[in-house]
Amino acid sequence: MSARRSTAASLLTLAVAAAVLTGCSQKKDDKSSADAVQVTASDSACEVSRTSFPAGHVSIEVQNKGSKSTEVYVYAAGDKIVTERENIGPGTKATIAAEIKAGEYEIACKPGMVGDGIRQKITVTGDASAAAGSTDPRLTAAVDSYRKYAQEQADATIPVVQQFADAVKAGDLEKAKSLFAASRVGWERTEPVAESFGDIDPKTDTREDGLEAGQEWTGWHKLEKSLWADGAITDADKKLADQLVTDLKDWQTKVPTAEITATSMANGAKELLDEVATGKVTGEEDRYSHTDLSDFAANVEGAKYAYELLKPVAAEKDAELSKTLDGEFAALQALLAKYKQADATYTSYDKVTEAERKAFSDAVNALAEPLSKLAAAVVVK
Repeated sequence: MSARRSTAASLLTLAVAAAVLTGCSQKKDDKSSADAVQVTASDSACEVSRTSFPAGHVSIEVQNKGSKSTEVYVYAAGDKIVTERENIGPGTKATIAAEIKAGEYEIACKPGMVGDGIRQKITVTGDASAAAGSTDPRLTAAVDSYRKYAQEQADATIPVVQQFADAVKAGDLEKAKSLFAASRVGWERTEPVAESFGDIDPKTDTREDGLEAGQEWTGWHKLEKSLWADGAITDADKKLADQLVTDLKDWQTKVPTAEITATSMANGAKELLDEVATGKVTGEEDRYSHTDLSDFAANVEGAKYAYELLKPVAAEKDAELSKTLDGEFAALQALLAKYKQADATYTSYDKVTEAERKAFSDAVNALAEPLSKLAAAVVVK
């Protein structure tokens, strides 16, 4: 799904919103509200309580006073995403735990979850050496392992995407269809890392209704529409297939430069569940191919991988949270397994009934609430 978040807030059920809000409650050992950076979002403003604060662990408390759902981003130079929170409903609050290095940044509020956002410049002072020095070595190892995982997923994606592109260029409609879902798995597992490079996701994973004014539609979903809805491959599609490979190779080469921290891993796991709630459960993500469950499973796999790396620290600080997450991940993956077929593909989502979709939604909601607490559980004071 594009970083522009074409799915409107109406796609989120009240249950999802409630789960997110519950997860935003702070633990006793979290930074107090007095220490947090307060962001007040509305339909026309993005007010930040402090435009300068020290590097290290930062708590950003967001209140949406507008009439539209909003997103809040912290951008480094080049619109590189440092941290984000999506789908903050009207009249609700959210807390973002992040680790931010010294430098110049922008905080952006995106009313309606579209556009470049209303931005405020901020300065993060000093350096993060003090925070880095107190970091649990298990978290350092977790970050290293997750970066390796993200790179492995990118590396594994390229040959499958190349096969998909070759099938498109050969005009082989059925072969291209058979490779579409598989070509997306590595991306979907590590999408928060991919999205942190703000220029790649809009070119590769935007849906038609998520396009900005004047934006050319490229990437997977444009080709998906040609393959399933149009039933034909054009010369323009063949060029887009080559561009998709080029754009994803750009992602592959940038993974080593991604800003990855323990809290970004935890927040990324939550973002992957948001992806499921707003795109996969609703059937909006792969609306022509109906391969949503493949993306769904990959999102959950990626979220669980990040959690498992953080689990030794999270379980020590909050054993009950860890126990809950273990149970909810297992329940959701067991539900998904019922729809996995002998050839490792998943049931076409247009064959999934409304009652079954409700069961998926309930399972996602049950996991999203405790998962929203993971970042706070791995913050080292």
